[in-house]
Amino acid sequence: MRQYGQDMRRIIFDEEHDMFRESVRSFIDKEIVPNHEKWEQNGKVDKEMFQKAGSHGFLGTAIPELYGGGGVQDFRYNSIINEEVQLAGVVGSGMCITLHNDVCLPYFINYCNEEQAERWMPGLVNGNLMTAIAMTEPAIGSDLASMGTSAVREGNGYVVNGSKTFITNGINSDLIITAVKTDPSEKHKGMSLLVVEEGMEGFERGRNLDKLGMKSQDTAELFFNDLYVPEENVLGGEGSGFLNLVNNLPQERLSIAITGTASAQAAFNWTVEYVTEREAFGQKISSFQNTRFELAEMKTELDMAWVFVDRQIQALNEGELTAEDAAEAKWWCTEMQLRTITRCLQLFGGYGFMNEYPIARAYADARVQTIYGGTTEIMKEIIGRKITGR
Repeated sequence: MRQYGQDMRRIIFDEEHDMFRESVRSFIDKEIVPNHEKWEQNGKVDKEMFQKAGSHGFLGTAIPELYGGGGVQDFRYNSIINEEVQLAGVVGSGMCITLHNDVCLPYFINYCNEEQAERWMPGLVNGNLMTAIAMTEPAIGSDLASMGTSAVREGNGYVVNGSKTFITNGINSDLIITAVKTDPSEKHKGMSLLVVEEGMEGFERGRNLDKLGMKSQDTAELFFNDLYVPEENVLGGEGSGFLNLVNNLPQERLSIAITGTASAQAAFNWTVEYVTEREAFGQKISSFQNTRFELAEMKTELDMAWVFVDRQIQALNEGELTAEDAAEAKWWCTEMQLRTITRCLQLFGGYGFMNEYPIARAYADARVQTIYGGTTEIMKEIIGRKITGR
């Protein structure tokens, strides 16, 4: 049974959100949970599941109704999907949906012109077009301004050369928002966003990377060899790429914070169930004072995290989420996630080291949370610079 295990009610959701949550939970139980183990072994999900998510209305809730979307700018719906994926323990398999909704779609919603919207948005909603975003390169991490992937103007388009790595949805994606340098003489102002489409000549996908966790989430290398991208695929205008990336990062980081909090909650729920059933030295593990103290500390941190995350969701909906606030949520909630899962695994004892138990997989799945979307160290730097004015 999936539940929050909270005595404190979350107050940001209304009856319509609760109904949406039930629908999402039913979809996950029917379409993802039974296939999760197979997809973990295959290294990717079946795209049919993604299309079913579209037919159920779980993709593009913020896309205008004109293009088939929900037309509702309410991140609570995004959060519900994210939370239910974590609570079901199917992190890798559900990430294709959350990345599409939370990270990629804002670029299309905010920066598509009318022609691009008509061309792409219906597919983004119905699941025929899965998205990815390609920023990271082999030689750079968080230093986006130093990227080497170039886009040289030629005729009515650009010739792109370079490579990207660690790209989520890298194997299955149909549209890839790709950060490129259109003016190598400039750092930030020389960056643009091009939409690379499946089947373009000169675009190649590398290997599906073998990761520590999130095995069912396809993460790939991408290569661009004299790839011609027409100017109609420039997203947001030439030279605006860095600013557009910066503007969308707070939502991405809030999404990761929600993932972290819900993942920690799932681990806590599994652990409570385990320690109240498992016996050691002739008594329930839950009867030991150390166990109760551990659970009390974890629950307190979780309750505080949910309040903080919910306030951030409200701020995003109100257009008030700052880069610093999102950075706070991202680093603290993901570090709390790692602490919580580690403590929970310890309470499972040797069984916690077995992959047949969800806590073991959660331990592996969680490790990247403090790295992608901006490391904990980068998040603290963002906050610190705001505090000191430097």
